[in-house]
Amino acid sequence: MVHLATAKYGKDKVRVSRIVRNSDGTHDFVEYIIRALLEGDVERAWTHSDNSSIVATDSIKNTCNVFAKTSPYVLQPEKFALDLGLHFVSTYSHIHRACVDIVQLKWSRINVKGKAHKHSFVRDGDEKRTVSVVVDATKGKKAITATCQGGISGLLCLKTTESQFENYVFDKFTTLKPVDDRIFSTSVDCVYNVPIRSSSFNKDALAGLRIDFDAIYRSVVETTLETFATHNSASVQATLYIMCEKVLRDNADVADIKYELPNKHYIAPDLSYIGLKNTEPKDAEVFTPVDAPSGYIIGHVTRDAKAKL
Repeated sequence: MVHLATAKYGKDKVRVSRIVRNSDGTHDFVEYIIRALLEGDVERAWTHSDNSSIVATDSIKNTCNVFAKTSPYVLQPEKFALDLGLHFVSTYSHIHRACVDIVQLKWSRINVKGKAHKHSFVRDGDEKRTVSVVVDATKGKKAITATCQGGISGLLCLKTTESQFENYVFDKFTTLKPVDDRIFSTSVDCVYNVPIRSSSFNKDALAGLRIDFDAIYRSVVETTLETFATHNSASVQATLYIMCEKVLRDNADVADIKYELPNKHYIAPDLSYIGLKNTEPKDAEVFTPVDAPSGYIIGHVTRDAKAKL
């Protein structure tokens, strides 16, 4: 006998953008990439070629567009994702869980003579804001719960000093030389969980949600960049932990946070063949960026002292 262990489906890479025209003449603008996946009593579509319970993925795409027009939460990706997920599990009696992931592309206001322009924007970075929510009605439509995860993806950072790597394990496999000064560069990927403390999540609970997701996101970005810039780093691991610790200290609504930091290496080439010193840290000024292989560091810090890291 066989059993369908997992069954979810939906629409991926739904591209939507929205202008919000404010009464003072300013415009807000967001651009999202959405994935919405549904779960429920749809097994017969897999096992008996019966589509009678399938909400077409094209309909899911259309729903994303309609909600981009009508949702009061469209400018805040976490609440927008929760609004979408709540719609799917509330509208369709046989859909019990909705997973909504959003990637927000970065658009910032253009500064003109020191003042933010009312309706002009610039893509001033490749980093992305990420959101992943699950709205779960498996215990019934009046006992809906939700989870919410925010994050950063692709935030590229580099510092040219105040980073070392010394006193590590030396054995027969070790060829790396210790350095008391080096380039430290990484592309930050980070996720953090914000609990939704409701055992009966609905439209009213969403409207009454007092979590400032935008403030949390700004705090995580600022902490990441400030810690990266100012911490005299003994290792990527040490810097990562300080980032996590400060985010949790500053944001009571965040339960845990995880960083993934690839070490983007810059190697000083030997120029001694032409009489130039460039290999020792005090002399190194020319570097070759190396994509692979790279170090990869992951750290997860939680408020639960019993959690394993």
